[in-house]
Amino acid sequence: MALETRLRSRGSITADLVLPPPFRLITLREVGDAFVHAQKVAIEEGAGTLVFVGRFDFAEFAVVLEPNEPLRTARRVFYAAMNALASALIALAPPETEVTIDWPDALRVNGGLVGGGRLAWPKGTGESATPPWLVFGGVIRLVSMTQDPGLFPLETALAEEGFEELGARTLVEGFARHLMATINSLQQDGFAATARDYLLHLAPEKGAQRRLDEAGDLLVERTAGKKTNRRSLVSALAATAWYDPKSGGLRR
Repeated sequence: MALETRLRSRGSITADLVLPPPFRLITLREVGDAFVHAQKVAIEEGAGTLVFVGRFDFAEFAVVLEPNEPLRTARRVFYAAMNALASALIALAPPETEVTIDWPDALRVNGGLVGGGRLAWPKGTGESATPPWLVFGGVIRLVSMTQDPGLFPLETALAEEGFEELGARTLVEGFARHLMATINSLQQDGFAATARDYLLHLAPEKGAQRRLDEAGDLLVERTAGKKTNRRSLVSALAATAWYDPKSGGLRR
């Protein structure tokens, strides 16, 4: 079933951030939390609200969506949003830069972790109930504030990977444009098309065939055996292994 997630049509062109017409911008100071704030204002502000935090070191943002189907399938929009974020990075990347996703929510550039995405919905919403809102939040590290980046070899920042002078505004503007396209694809072509595009962003895993089921869980089949391993999307989203809530950045 296609996810008919609505973005309410509202104009939004500001001096700070230029977004496509369906979006409405809320800008927070550097100490704000875009993901938390978007959840607080989701009911009042509605779909298409994009919360942006003006940080130097990270691109931090969150967008409110309004699904019209049960939570069990509505949360699959997370994959459309991750496709949009990966596509925005690819469009801005230097030639031959590798952008991949660690299922389901972490983004890597040339093998180094740069950030990822999160998804929230109202607490207590049953799997068969239609949530009044969903919030997708993204955090991408632009520059490293560590004096010796080599201390953390599994992490990186866009500036270290050749994204010269790429600011948060440019990345978030690109994400917004790609999100419109990926949600349109989800609506018009169904989840199978979104799943196919998402799986192409995953780093190769030798000897494994991967697919997403109707609930968004990842199914991994090994060529060496007959057993299929199921990885729960709900559990993985709850863990958010890449994110450090204390620093508002990447977990170490």
